[in-house]
Amino acid sequence: MPHTFTFPNIRREIAALWQLAWPVLVGQLATVGMGVADVAMTGHTSADELAAVSLGASVWAIILVTVSGVMMAINSIVAHDVGAGALDKVPHAVRQALWKALAVGLAAAALANLATLVFDYLYLTPHVHRQASLFVHIISIGLPPFAAYRALYGYSTSINQTKPVMVIAILGLLFNVFVNWLLVFGHWGLPALGGVGCAVSTGLCMWLMLAAMIIWLRVAPAYRATYPFAHWEWPRWAEIAPMLRLGLPIGVTYFAEVSAFGAVSLLVARYGVVEISAHQIALNFSSLTFMVPLSFGIALITRVGQAMGEGQPVRARFVAWIGVGMSLAFGVLSALLMVLCRHQIAAAYTSDPAVQALCAYLLVFAALFQLSDATQVATSSAIRGYKVTRAPMLIQLLAFWGVALPLGCWLGLGHDMAAAGFWIGLTIGLTVAAVLLSWALARLSAQRVRDA
Repeated sequence: MPHTFTFPNIRREIAALWQLAWPVLVGQLATVGMGVADVAMTGHTSADELAAVSLGASVWAIILVTVSGVMMAINSIVAHDVGAGALDKVPHAVRQALWKALAVGLAAAALANLATLVFDYLYLTPHVHRQASLFVHIISIGLPPFAAYRALYGYSTSINQTKPVMVIAILGLLFNVFVNWLLVFGHWGLPALGGVGCAVSTGLCMWLMLAAMIIWLRVAPAYRATYPFAHWEWPRWAEIAPMLRLGLPIGVTYFAEVSAFGAVSLLVARYGVVEISAHQIALNFSSLTFMVPLSFGIALITRVGQAMGEGQPVRARFVAWIGVGMSLAFGVLSALLMVLCRHQIAAAYTSDPAVQALCAYLLVFAALFQLSDATQVATSSAIRGYKVTRAPMLIQLLAFWGVALPLGCWLGLGHDMAAAGFWIGLTIGLTVAAVLLSWALARLSAQRVRDA
């Protein structure tokens, strides 16, 4: 049988999942690269501009990730329709997802602008306060097109077309770096806008990425059977409401995760420059390695959703656990890399001996963190492939805000363990998430097999 755990079947599924996942991975890394480029290029202007961009980008990142989660409902909906052979339903679902994207994007832009009120309570210098607020106000123009882009992104990946998201993300990164160079430093006779130039560049980039995706859908033969722009269609609440019920829990989950990490960074900052620098380096490197299991997870939503759409829950269970195994295997490799090369990794980021030493110590916790993080993102994504999103949300809220953050505060603040205490809390919280999500996936997949 094609879904028994024999070596040929496992090898075929690994190849199929990797075929979907690797372009997503390249695209994710290119997207992360935009934020890295903003910070790196602004760092060559002044400390105040760098501080403003860092603050503004923290608000942008939280809202951007939340919007990504809310829009992810289209992935499992389209995957189920494709698996069921109901290709005629796909264009309608995508059109309604785009109406949802308009509402979500506008709401996110309004929320981002309101979030700048937080800067009033951070004792910032007038210049940093003004620049950070202006950064958010300008970059928020990119949220509506970003939401629409994620709707089309989910549609494309769910019909097994992942290379467009890779190519468009790479082009977006190149555009972002070039326009940053023009506007941050004032080349070619343009005004030197500093950090605000990054906001203009990224906001424009979101619009261009949406336009590029629409053009790609129009010209590529792979989209002809499900092309969503063949005719106009007004929004229908009866169709959008189920998408929100699927997507909002994912958005809440993403928000909980990003905000928990953001809260840890703020709490660690009280211990001084060495602690916060070492923490940020360890977190940054962990975030880069996380892109691989995250890409496996996005591909898993498609593979599991298509199997369920075909009415094959046994194959869906097989696909889910192969994906979890691949993600965990990478987690083991990245953990070994961090343990064996922790001093070299720290030295690549900083030349400060004190920061290097503490960072190498924190990377040991980050290595343990890899195993649970890789497992929890793969299991939660597989569960979403079944069109179940509330259970992962509740488990991950418990893990991040019920375990990781309180335990980190107890160890870091109450027992003076500083950054190490918070990393222990994060590792234990993610382990709780990995165990509970694995149990939930096993229970859900077995239930679907019994129902069939």
